[in-house]
Amino acid sequence: MAHDIQIVTEAELRAAVGLDLTTIGIIEQAFAALAKGGVVMPPILSMDLHAANGEVDVKTAYIPGFDGFAIKVSPGFFDNPKLGLPSLNGLMILFSAKTGLVEALFLDNGYLTDIRTAAAGAVAARQLAPAHVETAGVIGTGVQARLQMQAAHLVRPFARVLVHGRDMDKARACAADLARALGITAEATADPAALVAESQLVVTTTPARTPVLKADWLHPGLHITAMGSDQTGKTEIEPAALMAADAYICDRVSQCEVSGELEAALASGLWTKGTPAELGEVIIGAKPGRTSPDAITICDLTGTGVQDTAIATHVRARFGNAGTIIRA
Repeated sequence: MAHDIQIVTEAELRAAVGLDLTTIGIIEQAFAALAKGGVVMPPILSMDLHAANGEVDVKTAYIPGFDGFAIKVSPGFFDNPKLGLPSLNGLMILFSAKTGLVEALFLDNGYLTDIRTAAAGAVAARQLAPAHVETAGVIGTGVQARLQMQAAHLVRPFARVLVHGRDMDKARACAADLARALGITAEATADPAALVAESQLVVTTTPARTPVLKADWLHPGLHITAMGSDQTGKTEIEPAALMAADAYICDRVSQCEVSGELEAALASGLWTKGTPAELGEVIIGAKPGRTSPDAITICDLTGTGVQDTAIATHVRARFGNAGTIIRA
């Protein structure tokens, strides 16, 4: 028997779904559901394609009580800009949790992934950053650097942002974009240590395979969100920093052990604090997060399938029968 499938383009998605407190709340609820149990979330299917300078990740999760579940395919081919093509693309497929039938196809080219990733950063900031943030810093100068700062500003409305990147021209461009978007002071800096020293909230958004943030830069009242390490071998935070922090929180421990900051800390033999808490456990109050204004906290975001199912379900509810409907 034929059934209807909704197809929504990136342009339609951008017009209807943005980075706001509602989206942040949706992602926060997804992390809470992960902590409460009953979620089915298999390990990430990840392919590292050296010959093509590319990678492909596939993520999914079933959340009890949700009408649907998403499967997200996220390719990144990093030589594409030489061809005039974007590095990142992809799509999300939403299936019925009752029948398994395809309900919607979101041809977002990575837009929904960008939004849900930034929203997760805001959740981490809301749960773990100091109550008052005067200066925020971001290490990285790409799309996610901009989005992470915009998301964090929604929950911790800082007055100043510092931007560091390997390319100072890109850092200055990123700072100028953030100044316009947020209406605050934004500065590019060539010194990442100074950026950390002056900030109460720092986000790292790089594909680094050697640390870009050192343990001896940590200071009381600092929160760090590391979101660049999402594949084996990537690391942004010096492993000793994880031990030095008062709280190191994972989005999903099993993922962070193999593709997050915890991977390098375990490999170095430095990590001796047992199983870290997860962000969802902090949200529901099962585990402590920031315990004092002077505490040092680190949150490791590798990206989870519950975020994809949550954002896809949110989009479906927002769109109703909009987009293009085909009979399959």
